[in-house]
Amino acid sequence: MLQPRIPLRSLCRKCQISSPALRRSYAQVIDPVHPSTSVLDAAHASPPLSEPEDRTGAAKGEVKLRRYTPRTPGIRHLIRPLNDHLWKGRSWKPLTFPKKGHAKGGRNNTGHVVVRHRGGGHKRRIRTVDFMRQGGGKQFVERIEHDPGRTAHIALVRDVQSGERSYILAAEGLRAGETVESFRSGLPKALLKEMGGHVDQGVIASKTAYKGNCLKLGMIPVGTPIFNIAPTKDSIGKICRSAGTHGIIVGKGEDTVQKEMIKLIGDSGGMKMSALSPDQLRKFEKAANYVTVRLSSGEVRLIDKEAVATIGVASNVNFKYTSLGKAGRSRWLGIRPTVRGLAMNASDHPHGGGRGKSKGNRIPMSPWGIPAKSGFKTRPKNKINPMVVTARPRNQGRRRRGYA
Repeated sequence: MLQPRIPLRSLCRKCQISSPALRRSYAQVIDPVHPSTSVLDAAHASPPLSEPEDRTGAAKGEVKLRRYTPRTPGIRHLIRPLNDHLWKGRSWKPLTFPKKGHAKGGRNNTGHVVVRHRGGGHKRRIRTVDFMRQGGGKQFVERIEHDPGRTAHIALVRDVQSGERSYILAAEGLRAGETVESFRSGLPKALLKEMGGHVDQGVIASKTAYKGNCLKLGMIPVGTPIFNIAPTKDSIGKICRSAGTHGIIVGKGEDTVQKEMIKLIGDSGGMKMSALSPDQLRKFEKAANYVTVRLSSGEVRLIDKEAVATIGVASNVNFKYTSLGKAGRSRWLGIRPTVRGLAMNASDHPHGGGRGKSKGNRIPMSPWGIPAKSGFKTRPKNKINPMVVTARPRNQGRRRRGYA
C-alpha cells in the first residue's frame, strides 16, 4: 500500500528556514561571470569577504547575460541580457496609443499582406518617441524603459523648465537621474557668453559632447560614436536606431577642403583665393558641407553637417545574444512561422518540388523569383547614390574565404 505524501510544511510549521534552497523561485539566475555555478550552489558556500570589481560592474570584454535553471523545456535555452536598471512599472500613458487593427498582421490599407510572417502577438501600446529632438534646454532622465516595439531602450525625460515629458532613444550607459540636452536649435546664450562671443569648436565639444546629447554633425569631434542619425538637416533620426548600432565620424569636409586648398595654394607659390576657378570653388564649397560617417554595416556615406545625431551607442548592446528559448515566445512577439521553400510544392516556390531535399540547382530565391542571398540590389546601375562613398560589403551568395 502506498504511503500518503505528507506536506513538508505540516511537519514543521514553526521552523522558518532561511536557506533559499527550499524557497527558490521558478527560475534561478546563473552567475554571468561563472555560468557553471548557480544560486543553489552559492547558497551553501561561504559568502565572500569582498565583492570583486568585475562582479559589480561590467568588466572589459565581459558580456553579462541571464541564464535560467532548466526546470522546464521553455527556459532551458532561454538567454536574456542583464538589464536590471529598467523601469519595472507601466509606461507613461499620455505618450502611448494602442496597436490594433489589421496592420498587426502585416497588411496595408487595402487588406493585402505586404509583410509576411506577421500576426497575433501580445497586446501592445506604441510609444511615441521623439526622434526630432527639436526642443532645447536641459532634460532630466526620469527612468529607462523597455519598448516592446523596438530592440533599443527608451528614456522618459522631463524638461527642466516646462516640465513636459517625452520619450527619446536611450544611449548605452544612460541612467535615471542624469541630464541630457539637445542643441539642434542652436547653442544656448549662456555657453556663447562663457566663450566670450567667439565660437571655439574645442570648447563646444568639451561642453556638449556627452552621451545622450543631440548635436549637429559639424559640432561633433572626429572619432565620436553616434546613433539616431538624421540623413538631412530637416529630417528626424532614421539611421542607427537598433540596439547596439552606431556610426563613427571619420572625417569632416571642412578639414579636407582646408588641406586641399593649402596644398594647392602652396604649390602655386603664393596663389590667392581669387585665382581659383569657379568650378574649383563650387567643388570645395559643396565638399565642405558634408561629414563622412562610417556605419555599423561597413558603409561609408556623406551626411549634411547641419544634420543632427545623438552622442553614444544605441542602448541594449547585448541584445544580439538573446535566445528566445521556445517557439511560443516568438509568437508572443507577433512573429508567425516561416516555412522553407524546399518543403513546398513546385507551384508555390522556386525551390519546391522534386524528390528529396533538392532545390533543382537554383540559386537562393524568394517566392517571386528574386535572388534572396545577401540582399539583392534593385537600384538601377545608372542611378548611383552620390551620398554613399563606400557601399556595405556584399558577397551575393558567394562563399567567403575560410568558410565551408
